[in-house]
Amino acid sequence: MRNRHKFTAVVALVAGLALTACGGGQAAGDGTTLNVVGFAVPEAANKAIAAEWIKTDAGEGVGFKTSYGASGDQSRAVVAGLKADYVHFSVASDVTRLVDAGLVDQSWDDGPNKGIVSSSVVVLAVRKGNPKNIQGWDDLVKPGIGIVTPNPASSGSARWNALAAWGHITANGGTEAQAEEYLTKLFANVVALPNSGRDATTAFLGGTGDVLLAYENETILARQNGEELDWVLPATTIRIENPGAVLKDADPKAKEWLDFVLGTQGQRQFALKGFRPIIDGVDTSGVEGALDPNNPFPTPQKLLTVDKDFESWSALSTKFFDENNGIVTKIIADSGKAQ
Repeated sequence: MRNRHKFTAVVALVAGLALTACGGGQAAGDGTTLNVVGFAVPEAANKAIAAEWIKTDAGEGVGFKTSYGASGDQSRAVVAGLKADYVHFSVASDVTRLVDAGLVDQSWDDGPNKGIVSSSVVVLAVRKGNPKNIQGWDDLVKPGIGIVTPNPASSGSARWNALAAWGHITANGGTEAQAEEYLTKLFANVVALPNSGRDATTAFLGGTGDVLLAYENETILARQNGEELDWVLPATTIRIENPGAVLKDADPKAKEWLDFVLGTQGQRQFALKGFRPIIDGVDTSGVEGALDPNNPFPTPQKLLTVDKDFESWSALSTKFFDENNGIVTKIIADSGKAQ
């Protein structure tokens, strides 16, 4: 219980940095306050980046109000009126919702990074020493294996997990029918479907399940904060690409913030919190908590991407996650484990 509470509080305020939780105050003084709304997983990284940015001329005097939670829930909250200057979501479709609502410009993903600000891969987190001897995706559907993964209805990270599991079959010669059969077996072994990637990590660290489907950076962050767990980089996984966007009515400082996030200094801070940089030339040495701190991001044998293996977020969102007819939605409903 103590460790679980410690991890939940891991993203404590950086000294001297006015970053607050949702509904909190703002920076002392008369400087600009940026409203950052994001999915739960990158909160610690964004705080570390902000701590560096406020040391620059562009960031001097800027404070932050922040709100973090499940990606889909956060996206819907912004549409419903939650104030945001900058959003950082798990999946592109959560930004598209804001475009459709007229809150984000349609050109948000036109740049060289295609709107992506952070990246990771799906890994299989296990108990220290890997007592169940999990080596890859096929081990997850064996009898007696308890899996923790977030709920795709609310969580973007859950959607990445499901796509990686599907691709384990289809990218290695299997049919879609076989992939659907595999996912059915996988969700039969799921013992918890928390609302967000962070909630799933907390549940696993609290003792639930044998395997956590997770962002690689979540496992690194957990170890940085004293948690005992290991993880397996499966032979086939997916490149997680998290989008960020500035809203149409944002304070002008939000664009300067995004520029810093996308630069080498911002991406270095992402790397130190376990994210894979999205640009070349970023120092990735000394990543505390990684299995090898000086080679923290090993290359998977087969790395899937949305564009190459799933057409687009628009297409896959309908195919897999439509609230009525999506393949994954129906599998979870049939499993009886939907929340």
